[in-house]
Parts: sequence; C-alpha cells; structure tokens
Amino acid sequence: MRILHLDAGKEMRGGQWQALRLMEGLAAAGVESTLLARRGRPLIEAARQRGWRVEPLSLARVMLLAHRHDLIHAHDARGHTLGAIARSGRLVVSRRVAFPVRSRWKYRRCRAYLAVSEFVKLVLVAGGVPEEKIAVVYDGVPLLEPARGSSVVAPANAGDPRKGAPLAVEAASLAGVELKLSTDLERDLRDAAVFVYITHSEGLGSGALLAMSAGVPVVASNVGGLPEIVRHGENGLLVDNALPAIAAAVRKLLDNPAFARRIGDAARRTVMERFTVDHMVRRTMEVYRQVLS
Repeated sequence: MRILHLDAGKEMRGGQWQALRLMEGLAAAGVESTLLARRGRPLIEAARQRGWRVEPLSLARVMLLAHRHDLIHAHDARGHTLGAIARSGRLVVSRRVAFPVRSRWKYRRCRAYLAVSEFVKLVLVAGGVPEEKIAVVYDGVPLLEPARGSSVVAPANAGDPRKGAPLAVEAASLAGVELKLSTDLERDLRDAAVFVYITHSEGLGSGALLAMSAGVPVVASNVGGLPEIVRHGENGLLVDNALPAIAAAVRKLLDNPAFARRIGDAARRTVMERFTVDHMVRRTMEVYRQVLS
C-alpha cells in the first residue's frame, strides 16, 4: 500500500503532529508514504529529519504523484482542495476542525472522511456529507513519562482567534498563579502540575490528550469534542469559558494534591485505553482498506 499525504500547515500544530505520527506508524506496518508539505515550514523539515519521503507541496506534484500511489490522504483544508482538484478517485480527508462545512463542491469529491471526534462527524453530516462516508478516528499521542512538576502550562496559540490563550492568561492571574505558554508541550509538560486548555472551538484537543498521557490534570473548555476525552471530575475538569470558572478549577487542582493526582492517573489510563498512536494508526488503516476494497 502506498499513501500520498498532503498537508499545507504553516506551523507544527496538532494536525501536523498527527500526520507525522501516522506516517511513522504506517511505516512500521509496511505501508509506504510520501508527504507533500509547504517548502521551508516546520512539517517538511521534521519529516526530512525522520527520514520520510517528502517533497514541496504544489498542485503539479499532486497531479504527478497521485497515480503512483494507491490513495491520497489530505490532512488539512488546503490539502483537501488540491486532492479534490487532482480528481483522485481515492481521496481520504482528515477533518479536525469544528466549524461548519463551507465548500460543498470539494466535500463531494472524497471517498472517506476521518472525523477527529463524534462532534466533528455531526458537523460534517450537517454540512451534507453522507454519514456512511465518515469514520471517527481519534487522535493518538505518545505515552509520556509521568510529570513531576509544579508549573501551570497552556499552549501558546494566542495568534489563533478560535483558541483561548488570552482568557487562560487572565484566569491564571485571577487564580494567583503564573501561566507558562508553551510552544513545546512534550518538553514543558515534564514540569507541569496543571494543564489549561481553553478554546472557543475545538475538534478534539490533541494538546489536552498529550497532557493526559503524562498524567497532568487538565482544565479544559466544555466545547466541541473535548467532552469526548475529558470526563468532568473523573479524568479532568470541564469549565465554561468564564474567568471565575477557569480560575476556580485551577485552584481546586493546586490546592488538593490528592484529588489532582487521582485525576491525573485516570487521565493517563484514558489515553492508554483509547488514544494511543497505535489506536489511531489501526483505525486509519481500516478506512484505507475499505476505500481500496
């Protein structure tokens, strides 16, 4: 099996990390992958460092390589557009975002959709995508070493208006703690006691999953697909996007170490049971086989 992956992401965010982890898992399963990504961007450099077959993304390259691969897997909106223009009969698209479907033209030109959550699946159905073309494939994250720290960490996504970094910063100040905005979660989670994931729109929340894999208790917005991974009071805390609610949740975890430890342990078990990279690769392979059958 040979897969042509398309990703036009300008930054290394959740979708780009998932593409890399998928390619690594596919290679272990004997599947060949070629990645087309933006020239000079972090994803193409990260793929090259790992030894993957990778080339700059362009419509010409998609058109040239499409017939040399068994199917195309588009990982973002731009990749979806290029795959649709290439008119491959075997186009698979990962849908990670929670906002409504905008282009019905390109959404008709796909054999299967990998929705990152049940919430995203509902968004696709509402946008006119037939339910039988949608498979829910949750993100997979590596199992990190258990964290042993005292810092309060949040993702540094202030440039994205759909995310809630400014709100998280204000809430941390209200809670009387300093918030560390991280651009390298795997590194900074080692020293974390609480992870704050505030967002106004979310397909699933791979950053929250990464924190959970390290046993770090998560305070997350009660939006989008996040309730599918965070069960309030069991393996994390879900909050409204309001300063008092976020601050109170952070303080509850910091002021009750035994409670925070129980939440963190349950979060780590959740990842081990449902959200590993192996789970994600296996479910993706099932969809590939269905498309190729």
